[in-house]
Amino acid sequence: MQENASDIAGREFLAFTLGSEEYGIDILKVQEIRGYEAVTRIANAPEFIKGVINLRGIIIPVVDMRIKFNLGEPVYDQFTVVIILNIGGRVVGMVVDSVSDVTTLTPEQVKPAPEMGTAFSSDYLIGLGTIDERMLILVNIDKLMSSDEMGLMDTVAS
Repeated sequence: MQENASDIAGREFLAFTLGSEEYGIDILKVQEIRGYEAVTRIANAPEFIKGVINLRGIIIPVVDMRIKFNLGEPVYDQFTVVIILNIGGRVVGMVVDSVSDVTTLTPEQVKPAPEMGTAFSSDYLIGLGTIDERMLILVNIDKLMSSDEMGLMDTVAS
């Protein structure tokens, strides 16, 4: 089901960076934002799954989006953050280079995503948000995190 601009009207997006690009995800999926901390590696996990962390007694998987999207070697510094997401009742951490702000987009500011061979399938894109000179790549984080290749969640049975 493709979302259109009217579905996005007035929704707030958390802007974050990966490499030189800015992305946006629905703020309602974000539980909290934490500084990057060491994770416990899990044997035989895909490379993009950094490991797990203990978040107040809940063990959550942590995905490094830079590795997932093949955006070069990840660098962990004082700006690196883990966005804790709550998707379909599952809690997942997502490592990004930095977060910048929360933005509300109007339908006029959202353009459909072009079909092209980008780092990830356009199935996971809601569209492109334009704010003055900035462009946010709007990601359908539910779809991305519950995709088969992520292997983090069972597909929601209907």
